[in-house]
Amino acid sequence: MTSSRSAHPALIALGAVGAVGAAAAVWGFGIERYLFTVREVTASALAPGSAPIRVLHVSDAHMAPWQHRKQDWLASLAQLEPDLIVNTGDNLGHRDGLLGIRRAFEPFAGIPGVFVHGSNDVNGPSPRNPLRYFSGPSKTHRAPTLLDTDAMDSYFTDELGWTGLNNTAARLTVAGQAVDLFGVSDAHRDWDRLEALPSAIDALGPRGADVSVLGVTHAPYQRILNGFVDLGADAIFGGHTHGGQVCLPGIGAIVANCDIPLKQAKGLSTWTTDGRTVPLNVSAGCGHSIYAPVRFACRPEATLLTLTARD
Repeated sequence: MTSSRSAHPALIALGAVGAVGAAAAVWGFGIERYLFTVREVTASALAPGSAPIRVLHVSDAHMAPWQHRKQDWLASLAQLEPDLIVNTGDNLGHRDGLLGIRRAFEPFAGIPGVFVHGSNDVNGPSPRNPLRYFSGPSKTHRAPTLLDTDAMDSYFTDELGWTGLNNTAARLTVAGQAVDLFGVSDAHRDWDRLEALPSAIDALGPRGADVSVLGVTHAPYQRILNGFVDLGADAIFGGHTHGGQVCLPGIGAIVANCDIPLKQAKGLSTWTTDGRTVPLNVSAGCGHSIYAPVRFACRPEATLLTLTARD
């Protein structure tokens, strides 16, 4: 006769954990990061009596020239026929990333749009230890590779007709109505100049009661959100967080790479300060660093946000 001995329970458990981890890695690296999603939401933010405005919010493309699936998907969003494009930065993910950005955004030429810079519109990506994100917002520890920011800005402004809002303000006509917009450059790198916005806003001239106001930032730090509300923003757009990028199912983001509450690291919520409450949309973005090509429980996205009149 022969006898058999069952495997030790600890080995069985270890094998199960390994299998789950391997499956999660395959999903995050090979599948979910390509599951591009359009999130459609509505918020009351416009001046009373205003017609609705359809805003396409795109962010954090971190584009490399070979990422054709992402480029094709972004280009397809023109079929949504938005009234306004809001681009909250980190467009470039490679020194030749503008080649992919041109292919992705070409169909949006002529649609009113605004943009601000994230750090990866200026500095190229670099390898990082992902565990450092748990100790607080990331910081630059090495000399960065400079990207051709001027070429990207020229493409946005001269060929697409978009308006840069880096520490400045503008008044646009969107869907037949005047909209005031202001923004800051990347607050994560302390490139923002909130103190410059009041004079930039004043330079737009008198604002009628029928003019709505939108604030645009790459990194949604609380000081920026509070400052925007104080400056009269009726709605705020941000990016940077990647929605956590790797999230826990049923729980959500475990890091945001800034000081925004984790529950607001992606999606439509509200922000309140000094008695005013305004809609806040933080995009989870549609890309990732080429050194961290993974998404888990956090699909790459763009947002179609329909702004309607306040009561």
